[in-house]
Amino acid sequence: MPLKSFSPNGIEAGSKMRRTSAAPGWADEGHSGDEWSSSALPLPHVREMQARLAGHFDGRIELLNKARFARDMGSPFVGAILEAGYRQLDKAPRTAEIIRDWPGDPAAAAVAMRFNAALHLLARRGTPPSLEALYQRRHFDFDGAVGEALATEDIFIAEALRHPTQTNEVGRAAAIMAALMVAQGDYGLPFELLELGSSCGLNLNMAHYAYDLGGRAAGALGSPVKIAPEWRGQPLTIRPVDISSARGIDLHPLDSRDPATVERLISYIWADQGARVRRLETAFALAQDHLPAVECGSAMPWLAKQLSAPQPAGVCRVVFHSMVLQYFSVEDRRAVNDLISTAGARASAERPLARISFEWSAARDEVRLLLTSWPKGETRHLATCHAYGASIEWHGESRIV
Repeated sequence: MPLKSFSPNGIEAGSKMRRTSAAPGWADEGHSGDEWSSSALPLPHVREMQARLAGHFDGRIELLNKARFARDMGSPFVGAILEAGYRQLDKAPRTAEIIRDWPGDPAAAAVAMRFNAALHLLARRGTPPSLEALYQRRHFDFDGAVGEALATEDIFIAEALRHPTQTNEVGRAAAIMAALMVAQGDYGLPFELLELGSSCGLNLNMAHYAYDLGGRAAGALGSPVKIAPEWRGQPLTIRPVDISSARGIDLHPLDSRDPATVERLISYIWADQGARVRRLETAFALAQDHLPAVECGSAMPWLAKQLSAPQPAGVCRVVFHSMVLQYFSVEDRRAVNDLISTAGARASAERPLARISFEWSAARDEVRLLLTSWPKGETRHLATCHAYGASIEWHGESRIV
């Protein structure tokens, strides 16, 4: 069946308010937006629901947890989809069993986001038609459309739940590029980039993207991929960045040339964030001419090999990662830290090393952009960012942690 492509209008990434009124593009069609507002669809108190389960953690509650999270992130449509999924889940016995009895922590495994992506992918395929119509805002019967999809596509959704989420969010490239500009001020050298958890490797193409960083243009100014995060805080010092090479590793790398892979990755973007969908589609198109270099394998042995390889004089080696450490075990995170610290101890002014981290804080209450530079070995908290890179609160270059 040919895939149908559409980018629904809606609330873009970066909005932090809980909306109970129309989102852009929805009110224009004669709808107030209240069809999926928090007041129209009250969310049960999660702790109260868990208590009713007599101490047994039921993975279905994660659908409600993430529904609330989606609303807080400015995506009421996704919130309503997840709530309807919770109410209609018994129509898909296989899917319900997998979610209910998920081994381990369903939040850490992003089970709700896998579920949401499966429904988004079905809607883009036009299956069932009622679900496609819901995503295109031609009706607002969430329970009816989601219930029909669960009843008719149980096997498809159950299989989709077995695949870990892979967003490959190119919006985060703006923060990584900003950190490289700071490192450029430190070293004045070209960069050799090494990325952990590359997925399709789209962020390895960051040199080919155009940026608006606080009203200042940077990057490849004529690029069709344009990234303009909301900029708050101090102004960034714009510096030219020379990337001499860029390669990455992923346990399950995806092929940016494969149409099915493209659709799958797009499905992980929340359906009411049309600008993100369009930007990702453009990044995939650009990747056809600039194929990212991503190897398949485990991060630790690959990183050990890369960091032990001879480093040319006059080149700064950079290890970077964005929203990937949460999927590593405690032991693997410690191993990554040890590998990079050991390599940092060998760094010199001629062969410096830097680490750029775009990750949740330990308390998971904010996403921090950190830059660690060797041979000094100091870490700076450059910015606090939106999880998808939609906003950057820049702290400047001198906040040492």
